[in-house]
Amino acid sequence: MSIFEISVAIIGLSLLVVIHEGGHYLAARAFGMRVTRFSIGFGPVLARYQPKGSPTVFQICAIPFLAYVLIAGMNPAEDVDPDDPSLYPNKGVFARIVTIFAGPFANYLTASVLVFGLALSGWPRSVPVERMIIGAVEPGTPAAQAGLKPGDVVVRANAQPVNDVQDLIAVTKPRGGLATEYVIERGGKTSTLTITPAQRGGRGVIGVVPKFKTVYEVQPASDAARLALVYPYAITVEQLKGLASLVRQRSTDGLKGPIGMGKLVAERAGKGVAELMSILMLISVALGMFNLLPFPALDGGRLVFLGYELVTRRRPNERIEAVVHTVGLLVLLGVIVLVTIRDVVG
Repeated sequence: MSIFEISVAIIGLSLLVVIHEGGHYLAARAFGMRVTRFSIGFGPVLARYQPKGSPTVFQICAIPFLAYVLIAGMNPAEDVDPDDPSLYPNKGVFARIVTIFAGPFANYLTASVLVFGLALSGWPRSVPVERMIIGAVEPGTPAAQAGLKPGDVVVRANAQPVNDVQDLIAVTKPRGGLATEYVIERGGKTSTLTITPAQRGGRGVIGVVPKFKTVYEVQPASDAARLALVYPYAITVEQLKGLASLVRQRSTDGLKGPIGMGKLVAERAGKGVAELMSILMLISVALGMFNLLPFPALDGGRLVFLGYELVTRRRPNERIEAVVHTVGLLVLLGVIVLVTIRDVVG
C-alpha cells in the first residue's frame, strides 16, 4: 500500500466517525444542550479552537482514529445543577433520545448520499463474463470430483456448444443423474470429461459458479433515490445476519478493527473513486448499525434506558446505568484490542 492509499484510508475512516459525532453535536445544540468538547482523534492535542461565544472547544489530536463529543451533564461523575437548562439530564426524554439517535442516523444519511451519488455516476452490477469461465467450484459436487478448477472454460456440453452460463444451464438442467460429456479448455488445451450432474431441486447441476465482471450502469434520479433508501437497509439486514452467525459460532473472525477497516479502505482507494465510495458506504452503514445494537456503552444501549424511561415515566437509577455502561465499554475495548491485534498480526 502506498502512502497515498494509507492517507486516504485514515481520512476516510476519520470522516465517517466525525460525521457520527457531528450528528450527536448538531442534535444536542439544536435542543440547547451545552457541548464542551468536540474532539477528532484522541491522545495529545495538536490543535484546538473555541469560537467566540461558543462553549465548545474543537480539537484535533495526534491519533486520528475515533472522535467524541462531551455533552455537559452526561458524565455521571459530574455535579448536575437541576436549574441549568443546558445540561443533558435536564432535557426532556424526547430531546435526549433524538440526541443519542442522531449519531447513527448521520451514518445512515451519509450512506444514502453515497449510494445516490454512485447510482447517478454508475451503479455497479455483477454480470457473467461472455464465455462460460468457471469462477468457483462448490466442494463435494460432481464438478469438484471431476477435477474442474476456477479459470477452466466450458466450451461444449452433451455435444452442444456452450457460449455462456445460460447455455450450460440449459444443457445440464434435464440431465440429472445422466452421465454427460463436457469439453473443457484449460491453458489453451481442451479435454473431455464425463460428469454426472447431481439432482438438486428437480434439476441437474454440476456445482460450478460462473466468473463475473462488474459493469457500471448510470441510473435515473428516481431509481437512484430509491436505491439510496432501500440499499442501506438491505446491507443492514445482511450485516445483522453475519453478526448473528458470529454470535452463534462464538467467533470474531468476521469482525474488523480500525486497522482492518483501514486496510480495506486503502485497498479500495487504489482501485478508483467508485470503489472507495462503495467501501466507505458499507462501513458507514456498519457504524450506524453497530452503534444501534442494544449493548451497554453503545448508542443502542443508551436508547434502551431512555426507552425504559419513556414507557415507565421514571428515570433509571443513574448509578446502575453508569456501572452497566462502564462494564459494556470495557468489554467493547477488550474486543477491539483483540481484533486489532489480529488485524496487525494477520
